[in-house]
Amino acid sequence: MYIRRLIGYYKPYKKLFFADMSCALIVCAVDLAFPQVLDQMIKHVFNGDPAKIMRITLPVGLGLLLLYLLRYACQYFITCYGHVMGAKMERDMRGELFGHYQKLSFSYYDKNNTGEMMSRLVTDLFDIVELAHHGPETLLISGVKIIGSYAILLTINIPLALLLAGVTAVMTVFSYFQNKKMRQVFMDNRRKIAGVSAGIQDSLAGIRVVKSFSNEQLENNKFERKNNDFFASRVSSYKVMGFFHSGNALFHGLLYVVILTAGGYFVAQGRIAPGELAVYALYVGIFIQPIEQLLHFTEMFQRGFSGFRRFCEITDTLPDIADTPGAADLEKPAGIVRYEQVSFSYNGQQPVLENVDLELSPGKTVALVGESGGGKSTICSLLPRFYDPVAGRVTIDGKDIRDYTLDSLRRHIGIVQQDVYLFSGTIRENIAYGRPDAAFEEIVEAAKKADIHDFIMSLPEGYDSTTGERGVRLSGGQKQRISIARVFLKNPPILLLDEATSALDNESERKIQAALVELAKGRSTLVIAHRLSTIRHADEIIVIDHGRAVERGSHEALLSQNGIYARYCRLQESAAC
Repeated sequence: MYIRRLIGYYKPYKKLFFADMSCALIVCAVDLAFPQVLDQMIKHVFNGDPAKIMRITLPVGLGLLLLYLLRYACQYFITCYGHVMGAKMERDMRGELFGHYQKLSFSYYDKNNTGEMMSRLVTDLFDIVELAHHGPETLLISGVKIIGSYAILLTINIPLALLLAGVTAVMTVFSYFQNKKMRQVFMDNRRKIAGVSAGIQDSLAGIRVVKSFSNEQLENNKFERKNNDFFASRVSSYKVMGFFHSGNALFHGLLYVVILTAGGYFVAQGRIAPGELAVYALYVGIFIQPIEQLLHFTEMFQRGFSGFRRFCEITDTLPDIADTPGAADLEKPAGIVRYEQVSFSYNGQQPVLENVDLELSPGKTVALVGESGGGKSTICSLLPRFYDPVAGRVTIDGKDIRDYTLDSLRRHIGIVQQDVYLFSGTIRENIAYGRPDAAFEEIVEAAKKADIHDFIMSLPEGYDSTTGERGVRLSGGQKQRISIARVFLKNPPILLLDEATSALDNESERKIQAALVELAKGRSTLVIAHRLSTIRHADEIIVIDHGRAVERGSHEALLSQNGIYARYCRLQESAAC
């Protein structure tokens, strides 16, 4: 199955592939031709008079020169354009794998490490494409040379050729069993190097936390354990490879021992001429060389094939969230959102939400409050279908959101999350991320509404200033205001604000809060907030406790109930209420 799938990646480049294979055949033919030419010269030319020898040798030498020039051109094509074909296949595979990563649901990323995924994009693909390029070429050249040289050996002396076949058969059995061991150890190599990559990514991504706790040595110890595990795995692979290659080298030596001893015996018996034995030795060299290439190829094959299986494991993983058959585009929604008896749990574990009902309508703001981990962010994640409910449904304009295409659904939802992520690039690119085709004037207007324009203009390069990796050159409040500017620019009919002002100082919060109130006019807005001062204006406040909506009403109504919400207010400063 995997072989057929790998072959499929050759189809776009089949002309280049067949040209590469044709050149490989020419190289084989030239390599097989020289001993045959030498044999004919020994038999029919070199035993003649000097004039005849020179008269025939010069044209034959010129012919051989032309053949080797042709071989040079073919070898150049194989080495250059064969690798180009491999690079194109690598590009296609990397694009397919990265595109598939984009399709996978949040649940996949909840369970898998970024470093391991990067390892599959880089290390695995390199070995796969090395196999894809060198595999067919090596098999063709080696196969033709082995079959061709052995056929000629049979014409020279059958008993000696059969002895060589016997030694080769034993060597083949030995290689088969060693290959099984190599396959296992190379898969272990893959897992261990993926663990090393994951550890590096995790430690470097959290380097500020590491240094703030002065835990450099702890990270070094964690990395050393993973690194030593990988080292031990590599040592195991080298032991298997060492036994494999040294064992086969011993069999190669046995082939030459057979030639010398059995060949000497046949010469003594007059069953083979000394000149024929010399030509025979040349063909044995041609016979052994591709066997050595095949033995090296087995190592490449194990690396590449184990990488391809890991590649297929990912591409065969179906996203949990995908367009349902017949899904329609969401066009110009009115923005009436309903959660109807919605329940949710992660991987069938303890319920996170139970029978939640809520309604959003244009111009209405609903706020969710409650303790961390109570399910507020999960409620927000269900609307753009980052996850699907296990029971109940979410609708927009009366239609289940699962009946809309994901792209059109998410295009009409603006999200400002608590954990702000800025891409490495310019501030202009980050604000325009939701609308890459937006005019510069629109970007500036969005930045002004988010109260970040003046700061941007104070930078030496203004909107073309770079943010650094994950926005490292900006403060938390600045990053959050840029993320708010994204939503202003996107201008969606439905807003999800998950702690949208949590990283702002009081003065900036008041400015942004006024802008968010203005933005929410005529839109359906769902807000999560710990700062209760930011949601006093909400049309409805819902208290979420252990996945259930336990209180709902306006700010004043909830205060009068003297329940959980009122207790939250008493715990905060009086100004927040």
